Amino acid sequence: MTAVAGMQFTVDAWDPGYGSSMEAEELGRSGAEVELDIEVPAAEWAPVDPSPVTPPEAVLFVDGVRRIDARVWIDDPGSTNSASIGLCASYAAGVVCCCDGRAHVVGTDVRRGLFTVSPEAGDIATPAGTYRAFRAAAKEDKPLPVVLSTALQDQLAETELDAAIAARSAVSGHVGRDLLVVDGPLRGRAHLDRAVGFIKSHQITYLPGELNAMVGALGPHQRTPVFLMGTTWVRHSWYLRLPSAGGPPWSGVVRVEAASHLGRDEVAGLANLTQSVLGRFASVPYKDSRAPQNLYPIAGLERDLRHRLGDQQFVYRALRLAAAR
Repeated sequence: MTAVAGMQFTVDAWDPGYGSSMEAEELGRSGAEVELDIEVPAAEWAPVDPSPVTPPEAVLFVDGVRRIDARVWIDDPGSTNSASIGLCASYAAGVVCCCDGRAHVVGTDVRRGLFTVSPEAGDIATPAGTYRAFRAAAKEDKPLPVVLSTALQDQLAETELDAAIAARSAVSGHVGRDLLVVDGPLRGRAHLDRAVGFIKSHQITYLPGELNAMVGALGPHQRTPVFLMGTTWVRHSWYLRLPSAGGPPWSGVVRVEAASHLGRDEVAGLANLTQSVLGRFASVPYKDSRAPQNLYPIAGLERDLRHRLGDQQFVYRALRLAAAR
């Protein structure tokens, strides 16, 4: 986006780590439609034990991080309001390749952005880098903080997709068949071959009561049969329990997603593959408070990416200097 000459803005005095005086409202619950008769009939649902599979030569883990560096107010002379709020954020994505008994980062991409609905928004050049302006469309049914946060998340997802594509090109010379694990929902990445989404936390129940109870009874490495679910988009999914040392019924349970266009045998094979592969990377509580769901490669990549975002205080001062010009 081309910078708007003479854009005036000020930086909110609130520390972004403590939120803002204008907070997002809680989002509503999903009304997903679920089809259970994908892998087996619903009446035959039972925990699925691991089965022999041919492991991939490499597992690629894709993840991204985001950070609100400052909230800014953009002067908007053409509006009834004196200023429009914006989020200055740093975000990054990268890929870890696990192959030949080792893990190595095969690509990272760090970006900075200004997210606002103001028509006066333009790029902000700072000593810490340029914040590219992204103008979001205001929505009557959503609070402004939700709109801006969604715009930031969309750009992070795009960065993750670019990182995944670049990483596969980078490793194509030294590994053969791989499995791509995206940390989070697969939405926007479902067209990638041999890709799954890895969801660590659960805010919504998708299965009917008796089958949902079965999830809590899964043993280590067991999974549910595959089901098809649709909200604003359609995907295959299954629950999988990673190795864990006791805890609540859903401790160690993750939900895995795969593309909706896959056939029954293909998606079942992918589900079997995750049973064999993902448990190898499960973390332990004394190393990670989100163990075992936060897999070792993902946790390590997150630390690396946060470091690459730069020192937050330096970035904040750089924005204040840019605002004072």
